[in-house]
Amino acid sequence: MKWMPEAEEAIKKVPFFVRKRVRARVEKEANETGKPAVSLADVKATQARYLTRMSSEIKGYQIETCFGPSGCPNRAIISDELINQIEADVKKEDLLGFLKQSVQGNLKFHHEFRITLADCPNACSQPQIKDIGIIGACAPVVTDEPCSLCEACVEACKEDAILIDPEKEVPVIDDSLCLKCGKCIPVCPTGTLMEGQKGYRVQLGGKLGRHPQLAKELPGIYDENRVMEIVKDCLRFYKDNSKQGERFGQILTPADFEAFAARYKT
Repeated sequence: MKWMPEAEEAIKKVPFFVRKRVRARVEKEANETGKPAVSLADVKATQARYLTRMSSEIKGYQIETCFGPSGCPNRAIISDELINQIEADVKKEDLLGFLKQSVQGNLKFHHEFRITLADCPNACSQPQIKDIGIIGACAPVVTDEPCSLCEACVEACKEDAILIDPEKEVPVIDDSLCLKCGKCIPVCPTGTLMEGQKGYRVQLGGKLGRHPQLAKELPGIYDENRVMEIVKDCLRFYKDNSKQGERFGQILTPADFEAFAARYKT
């Protein structure tokens, strides 16, 4: 649906974590009234109604993904089924019922448990500021195939994590810099670089608000089954320890994180 310029500017000022919902509601209400385009007045009217009925919109959790399923060329892994598995399991936890019992007063969107999945390290879905952030990963490995010294892998790597050893004539990967995006693999013409471990990086405890913090990453790359175990474990920890609607990142102490890291060490 067409949006007037002033309406587009107004929707940009809506907090990002509810912007999609508000935008969809604005278009729905404008369509229902036969509007040919969304105006600033439409945005303001819908936003006012939305905020007054916020508690009725809350379902206890937010699960988001990036643009990968729409055909993004940067995908390090195909995660379409994983996000469905996560949502199915989270629904069983009845987080809305849990929040209604533990939070005094009306529920707000910041009370919801947030999980997001990004198919590559570009992380369009902002996993670093969510309770659980999941990032697709594809680690390159060096094979025995002779390297042509073309340096295509070096040029493809935005992290400067690859260099060519001039004496051994092989690519060398700096694991401390490599983000496991897999971009260096398809550009290698000789097969000297191939796919190694594929799966997901997992980050825990990110949040915004008055005391923002970035999520901390568990060491390793995990397959889908392991990711599901981590998600379930985190939800159990959250329900056991969040007493008044505190976010996961608030209750996850450094010792708790280290316990998770030790439990899922690869």
